[in-house]
Amino acid sequence: MEELTFFTTSERNLLVSVYRKLMRIAGDSLQPGDVPLLKGCLTRCIEANALSRDNFGLNPIVKDVQTSLIVADEIGMRRASLLAIMLHGCVQGGVVTTDEVKRDFGTDVATIINGLVRINQLYEKSPAIESENFRNLLLSFAEDMRVILIMIADRVNLMRQIRDVDDEEGRLRVAGEAAYLYAPLAHKLGLYKLKSELEDLSLKYTEHEMYYHIREKLNATKEARDRYIAAFIGPIEQKLKEAGLHFHIKGRTKSIHSIYQKMKKQKTTFEGIYDLFAIRVILDSEVKKEKMECWQVYSIVTDMYQPNPKRLRDWLSVPKSNGYESLHITVLGPNNTWVEVQIRTERMDAVAERGLAAHWRYKGVKGETGLDEWLTSIREALENVDCDNLKAMDQFKMDLYEDEVYVFTPKGDLFKLAKGATVLDFAFHIHTNVGSKCVGGRINGKNVTIRQRLNSGDTVEILTSNSQTPKTGWLDIAATSRAKTKIRQALKEISSRQAEFGKETFERKLKNRKLDYDEPVMMHLIKKMGFKEVNPFYQAIADEQLDINEVVERYVAQLKYETDPLQRAAEEGPVRSADTFNLRPDEELQSRQNFNSDVLVIDRGLKGIDFTLAKCCNPIYGDDVFGFVTSGGGIKVHRCDCPNAPQLRERFGYRIVKARWAGKNAGSQYEIRLRVVGHDDIGIVNNITSIISKEQHLMLRGISIDSYDGLFSGTLTVMVDDTSKLEQLIKKIRTVKGVKQVSRC
Repeated sequence: MEELTFFTTSERNLLVSVYRKLMRIAGDSLQPGDVPLLKGCLTRCIEANALSRDNFGLNPIVKDVQTSLIVADEIGMRRASLLAIMLHGCVQGGVVTTDEVKRDFGTDVATIINGLVRINQLYEKSPAIESENFRNLLLSFAEDMRVILIMIADRVNLMRQIRDVDDEEGRLRVAGEAAYLYAPLAHKLGLYKLKSELEDLSLKYTEHEMYYHIREKLNATKEARDRYIAAFIGPIEQKLKEAGLHFHIKGRTKSIHSIYQKMKKQKTTFEGIYDLFAIRVILDSEVKKEKMECWQVYSIVTDMYQPNPKRLRDWLSVPKSNGYESLHITVLGPNNTWVEVQIRTERMDAVAERGLAAHWRYKGVKGETGLDEWLTSIREALENVDCDNLKAMDQFKMDLYEDEVYVFTPKGDLFKLAKGATVLDFAFHIHTNVGSKCVGGRINGKNVTIRQRLNSGDTVEILTSNSQTPKTGWLDIAATSRAKTKIRQALKEISSRQAEFGKETFERKLKNRKLDYDEPVMMHLIKKMGFKEVNPFYQAIADEQLDINEVVERYVAQLKYETDPLQRAAEEGPVRSADTFNLRPDEELQSRQNFNSDVLVIDRGLKGIDFTLAKCCNPIYGDDVFGFVTSGGGIKVHRCDCPNAPQLRERFGYRIVKARWAGKNAGSQYEIRLRVVGHDDIGIVNNITSIISKEQHLMLRGISIDSYDGLFSGTLTVMVDDTSKLEQLIKKIRTVKGVKQVSRC
């Protein structure tokens, strides 16, 4: 009876369908007795009401089975991971214990469940990824790589299921997290297919109109694209067959998100993006002949089409840390169009599609040293509780997307670092003590500074000095999160030693004057002198930035003030009675706002609240807006579609305030910027400016025009009343002959 209420009819039918697919793919990896034991655990949970639907109303068992299917089919993981996904809800609900899991299913399953339970508990505390939550989340990830993969699969499944849910705010939050954390993780682990899907779905939910615009454009140009691909690969196929190679070729259209990023980066329209697809040559080769045959294909392709040497990417000789192996070249195809060609074998393609998990069926989790090193670096960076978590977030994301450079020591040892790494990064990579004493290096026998960036193939020798110590400026030189973390730790230790010395010096001065050290009095003095923390104050004394004799005199004065009532009365003046105190109107308003801050009402005449309109998106009356509480306590008002909005919601969800416009103030105007693209015809700029000048209640504040290759791109700064006036203006500018695109910046 409980089952009937737990599952709807559609959910039951969906569950049966997905379960059958899962059994076909991964059923042979399960042990006899796994399925009955699993069903028993799930039945107990349902009867105990220990499984609940999530914020979107999704059935937990159906969701877990769907996630298991993604894990099995699209990543290639088997028994331990599948059972962990299905059982973690039972363990978290307290119906099944970890010891029972170990007894019935094995230690491996229990280990993964512990990681999943910790992550779910984090999300229960705070659904938004804030700085500290983010740090804890990644630490949980780093315990076992399989936990990362399962969470990626779970997020892919969730993104697929929330298409039609009513909770728009929740969908935006989930989409933002997918783009900020899970897509980069999938990229690092080589799960490029899932990474693209996460990015595309995130774009679909956050930039709905742009997503469908690009998708419609892709559909409209599909036939022409297919014809071009056929014309391009036809001659290549013939030559490869003549060479006696076994292969197949397929064309791959770039993801919608990738195209969107190119449009933003190049500041162009869809029509301005030419490299919309890539050609993939996949060889059926023996392992010992893989590299030879890939380079043979490279030779054939570059003989037929002109290559771009700067775009050669050789991941055959030295694979990526996630196991990715492939040879990428860009050639000039028919109609002078650049085409990317990827050359790999069937084995390499399996790794490219499924990442390192493609190896795990045979090699085991701990066999992948590249990922183990990466996870170790995560732990090193995140276990430092004193580090700036927000900086750690940004650096971590950057590290996820970075490719590697490979450098050698003079003895011939090979080291792998993030692209953009400097001599200083390499020094800290070798050892913390080497990094702390680094004064420079030798690259290929030439002396260089610690700032010198490394390139693959360099032979690097580190030069050290015992007199060298880490400097604050090193944080700008280091490019890797590992080096930055080590530098921050070293600087903190130096600062602590200096602060301790400053404190000892101060206490010695007090003893000389036969004065006692009073901790509360000292704290009050430190705050009065403008220091937020104790260590910087004592460090300033040690560095002689503060005159210690003057500090002692101020301490004596503060001590007298706090211990002598007559002295305090003389400085403070007469005490004011509470009966005579009246709250000023603006203070009263501020007080009301503090106690009733559900929605910020934006009004130019509002007093008592410090708010400004954000310069990044220039909101105007009529825009959908939200407030963001700044570090200084003021509020910045952003448009809901502000380019920075997703990042603000992801990182500082707790500082977001709902906002709406009050009644429109007469005579109020707002600054906006319009970007206009069109043909560089004679008089087109005059035509645009004349339209603006003829409009009532509009004022042109500035104009900037660039012209290249017969096109012009300009930015207009205009003062308008509201969104309706803005829309009218955009429509009129679009009617000007030669104007191709008008958009709000």
